[in-house]
Amino acid sequence: MSIFSQLTEKPWAPAEGGDAVLNDSGGMSLATEKVGLLVFLSAITVLFTLLIISYNGRILLANDWRPMPDPWLLWVNTFALIMSSVAFQRTRQFARRGQIDGVRTGLLFSGGLAFAFLAGQLLASYQLVGLGYYASSNPANAFFYLLTGLHGVHLIGGLVAWGRANARVRRGYSAAQVFLSIELCAMYWHFLLFIWLILFTMMLVT
Repeated sequence: MSIFSQLTEKPWAPAEGGDAVLNDSGGMSLATEKVGLLVFLSAITVLFTLLIISYNGRILLANDWRPMPDPWLLWVNTFALIMSSVAFQRTRQFARRGQIDGVRTGLLFSGGLAFAFLAGQLLASYQLVGLGYYASSNPANAFFYLLTGLHGVHLIGGLVAWGRANARVRRGYSAAQVFLSIELCAMYWHFLLFIWLILFTMMLVT
């Protein structure tokens, strides 16, 4: 490498595929997309943390809190989201190995299970409303619909990214070309699963 090349080199810039690379000094450089996702996840963490604090504070500050029943369907939905996260992790492994057929199948399973989770959440809310548990009738009801709805909205946003990655695979992109997109989706799915497990456990306990 010439002196001019060394002076003009940008060790912080990501590699061609947008993934993390190791520069000459031994430091790790993250792709811009990964940094953006981490910032976004930090903002979501703050949002849900504040909601969880408000949820628990509302229980302690008033005597009008009447807990809702926990529909059995929430357990099924939780299992679907767990399996969706597992499927995304497998898809990331297929992409890392360059196995495009595995990537294609993994995307179908992970996305299908995520849609099943959302449909199950809507059905559970519909059942509760049918039993008379309206959001306006009790703070516990309002928090349930707020927390589950907000989590569902974030999952829908993830499905938009999933749809883009799936479309690229269908257009003939290689596993290496879609690896970063799949990796970001997998990170996002694991995060949303973690958030949902906290919310679900909190609602069961209270």
